Amino acid sequence: MADLTLTDQNFQAEVLDSKTPVLVDFWAEWCAPCRIVSPIVEELGKEYGDKLKVGKLNVDENQISNKYGIMSIPSLLVFKNGQVVKTMIGAQSKDSFKKEIDQVLGN
Repeated sequence: MADLTLTDQNFQAEVLDSKTPVLVDFWAEWCAPCRIVSPIVEELGKEYGDKLKVGKLNVDENQISNKYGIMSIPSLLVFKNGQVVKTMIGAQSKDSFKKEIDQVLGN
């Protein structure tokens, strides 16, 4: 599910309280590398299906990114049981993201 738009209002319910691991793409409209990563994130959401929830959080519109020390975007964080278990910063290849995610999921 790559179409999940995360906000300060739904972050607790959709990410921290999720029973499924969650990949959060911290991004912004003006960020060119974010636009490169966006279709990759959507593909990952489709490929992992029910094993991984995937959402995007606009750092310009939401303050929750400050809590997680997001200084560079794109930053992709994987949350498991409400905790950050993996951080990936910058544009990377799909294979690179998959390798990191698979480690978290135990694939």
